[in-house]
Amino acid sequence: MSAARVLWVDASNGAAGDMLLAALLDAGASLDTVRAGLARLGVPVAVDVTAVRRHGFRAAHVRVDAPETDVHRGLSDVLAVLSRLDGPAHDFAAGVFTRLAEAEARVHGSTVDEVHFHEVGALDAIADVAGCALALHDLGLLDAPSRVVSPVAVGSGTVRTAHGPLPVPAPAVVELLTAAGAPLAAHTATMELCTPTGAALLTALATAWGPPPAMTPSAVGVGAGTADPPGHANVLRVLAGTTAAQAAADWQEGELFQVEATVDDLDPRVWPDLLEELRSVGAADAWCVPALMRKGRPGQVLTVLVDAARLDLACRVVYTWTTTLGVRVHPVRRRALRRDSVTVEVTGGAVRVKRAFLGAEVVTAQPEYDDALAAARTAGVPVTAVIDAARAAASPQAPEPGPRH
Repeated sequence: MSAARVLWVDASNGAAGDMLLAALLDAGASLDTVRAGLARLGVPVAVDVTAVRRHGFRAAHVRVDAPETDVHRGLSDVLAVLSRLDGPAHDFAAGVFTRLAEAEARVHGSTVDEVHFHEVGALDAIADVAGCALALHDLGLLDAPSRVVSPVAVGSGTVRTAHGPLPVPAPAVVELLTAAGAPLAAHTATMELCTPTGAALLTALATAWGPPPAMTPSAVGVGAGTADPPGHANVLRVLAGTTAAQAAADWQEGELFQVEATVDDLDPRVWPDLLEELRSVGAADAWCVPALMRKGRPGQVLTVLVDAARLDLACRVVYTWTTTLGVRVHPVRRRALRRDSVTVEVTGGAVRVKRAFLGAEVVTAQPEYDDALAAARTAGVPVTAVIDAARAAASPQAPEPGPRH
């Protein structure tokens, strides 16, 4: 039996992007790593962390310095900014904002392309989401098979927004938590406890909802909100540690759902974008295979692998992008190799390489083709030569798991 990373998030007093980022930094994520990753985004933001007290308890507080702006970004604009992140951090951050866009579109009766973020699209929210993605990756928690979130406190009353006063919980928060099947926690506070950004982060993060799982804690982090109300500690806690893995030491084993639909009347040009959309909302994988339908009609069998927290969201994508009237859902178990992403320097430039490990041995090293092609064109060599060089340059040593203190 090997030790697997596990995370528990205590959102019983609510959640916001800056609170989660502060808690992860307090739990041992490297502030320098987060700052370096944010610098790659090319947007004018700076992150500082200070120690504060909330209702008598010590906590970390994150302050994001960003200039005031009236720019309202669409999802494509935000994703263009986040594209400068690498590997799992990019995928997680992009998935969070895609969730937000889906929720806002449902709230306003529009399409994702028509959504223009206001509060959640501000520079500080981009910094919060990207910062959380970088911190989670630094702690080795993005690939953790068990990430449990407590019932979420949402508060009550009203909140001022770009659309005017809105009831608490805000409509986008309700959409996000409902789509993810998240349980709500009762709370007496008449204030906004869970923001749309906080709800999107929690629903993207959670593989399950409930109390702390069986684990041996190795780090605790407490992140404070800006307000310090007299009635409760305005903090979010994270507990990171290890638990006995149910799989062999060389891989991780977890529960997934397999969603299938058979479609015979969809424009074939839609399929590549549909598969990419499913991956962007958190599907572990998505593919389609040809099938022969009634009266010889050609069709496709669409298959999606997704965890419980993203099952409803994946079904929504299938229903809205295709003409199917129903899907088949089966529970499955997956054994996955531990993986990471590194950047290596080869002739012609930098190439990102995705690696998979069996124990300490690299058994798969797959360079990003677009990076390899750009380097090959710069150097004037065949792209296959760059791919081979990038594979050879990828370190054969497995990274050390767990948080750095």
